[in-house]
Amino acid sequence: MANTITQNSSWTIDRPNTSTKYQVVAYGDSIYAGYQGSLSDVSKRAATWVQGEYLSNAWGTDIEVIRRTKSGARADAIYNDKIVGEKSYMQSSSAKVVAFEMCGNDFLQARSNFVGQSGACDFGVLDTALSQCTKYQELGMQAINQYATAAKVKMIMNLYYPGYDADNSQSSCTVNGATINKRDRFLPYFARSNFRACDFARKNGFKCVDSFAEFMGADYDSNNDGQIDSEALRWSATETEDQYVARISSTLKPTLRDANGHLADPSTSYDYLLSDNTHPTFSGSTIYVGFFGGTGTGSGAPEYSGSQIVNGKNPIYNKYGHERAGWAHSLLNPASP
Repeated sequence: MANTITQNSSWTIDRPNTSTKYQVVAYGDSIYAGYQGSLSDVSKRAATWVQGEYLSNAWGTDIEVIRRTKSGARADAIYNDKIVGEKSYMQSSSAKVVAFEMCGNDFLQARSNFVGQSGACDFGVLDTALSQCTKYQELGMQAINQYATAAKVKMIMNLYYPGYDADNSQSSCTVNGATINKRDRFLPYFARSNFRACDFARKNGFKCVDSFAEFMGADYDSNNDGQIDSEALRWSATETEDQYVARISSTLKPTLRDANGHLADPSTSYDYLLSDNTHPTFSGSTIYVGFFGGTGTGSGAPEYSGSQIVNGKNPIYNKYGHERAGWAHSLLNPASP
């Protein structure tokens, strides 16, 4: 999206036989917003809503999922306009989980700029995107640590790589007179951003939701290295940044797959991205947030609970992008409020 638009929502997952309510507060761009191609409606079952449903089931309480988001916004706007500008939401004594994500638009815009280049390639736009992302990821955590004093868990979600297959083509610009493969050039930038997100999380008392591993790796061992691909791709605190980048962009690169064809097993795939090749797929209905964006509210019973959740998974946990991301968030949920 060339311009930014506010797409906030507040939805209470209303369980029967309880009046106790806690909050999940999420700050971010169109991913957390649940953007699905419309300025007026967002997906209800976006990642943090799904997380809230798992939390409601585990705690036996109502959960209000508050999403303060600006679709199309870069990292600096998420930090300034949402995390800091709307800090009051995480300051509530009921806010037990606070999550944020950012940087997707920084890299989308940088990639678009690079694709349009002719002549000698200028990597400055990509370097700037990484630098800005790094800066505001860390500032975001510092602000949340300052304001979210009642939170039991704070988390950041890193970036999956939308358009992974589409980028597997040659650039229009040149390096030493020759074109280069765009995906080969972009992938290390994603890897560095994702390492820093998770490493900052480790240093600042946050949890890291590794959406890159969840979206980009199959759920079986495709290369016979003894590890399920999606697990093998996860960030590890035992590595340096350069080691992680080498593992993602070289060693395990043959196991990466476009999220449009996420493999649950060798013969079963699910589409994790909408037709825009950017935003996650979702299940169910939408929330109206105003004709040109704004805030949507509502409440309703959980759609999956009790015996429908087996071993911490609902029946569709791996069939849609937002379901997979929400399940990954739920693995880091606090055991109690």
